[in-house]
Amino acid sequence: MAREGEGGRGREQSREERDSEFVDRLVHINRVAATVKGGRRFSFAALMVVGDQKGRVGFGHGKAREVPEAIRKATEEAKKTMIRVPLRESRTLHHDGAGRHGAGKVMLRAAPPGTGVIAGGPMRAVLETLGVQDVVAKSVGSSNPYNMIRATFDALKVQSSPRQIANKRGKKVGDILGRRHDGASAPDAAEG
Repeated sequence: MAREGEGGRGREQSREERDSEFVDRLVHINRVAATVKGGRRFSFAALMVVGDQKGRVGFGHGKAREVPEAIRKATEEAKKTMIRVPLRESRTLHHDGAGRHGAGKVMLRAAPPGTGVIAGGPMRAVLETLGVQDVVAKSVGSSNPYNMIRATFDALKVQSSPRQIANKRGKKVGDILGRRHDGASAPDAAEG
C-alpha cells in the first residue's frame, strides 16, 4: 500500500518537472452569466497560451464555475494543441507571414537583432511563449483576443525553414540559401 502512494508522488513530481519547462500566460478571462430560475449563474472562461520558448506553442480555452479551474482546463487544452514553429537563430521568424481568422488579421515580420517583440496584447503573449525575441507584428480588424490568437497561429503554421523547403524540393540547404548570399555579396565585389 505504501509503495503505491510513493509511486504516485513520484509520478506527480516528474509531471511537475515536465510541466516546468513550459511558460504559460493568461491572455483573457471572461465572466459568463447563465440566467436560470433562481437568478443568474456565473462561470468564467479563460484563454491561455503555453509555450516552451524554444519553438513550441499552443493555446487553450477553459470554462468553469471558478477562475483557477477554468485556467487549469485552458492550460491542459493548450498543452494538447501545441504546434512547432521553426525559428531562425532561435530568436526570430524565417520569413514574413500573414494570418486570418474571422475578422481578425495579423501580419508578422522577421526583424534584425535588438528589435524586441513589437506586438500587442494576445499576439505578444503567443510570440513570447514561442521564444521569439525579435519580431514586428501588426493586427488589423477584430481586436477580439480569441480571433487574434487564432489568426496569429494561422500565420505561424505557414512558417517554414530553409531545411524544410530544401527537403520538399530535393535540394541542399546551401542551394536554397546560396542565392540570397550571392546577391548580397555581388555589390561588394563590384566595389573592390
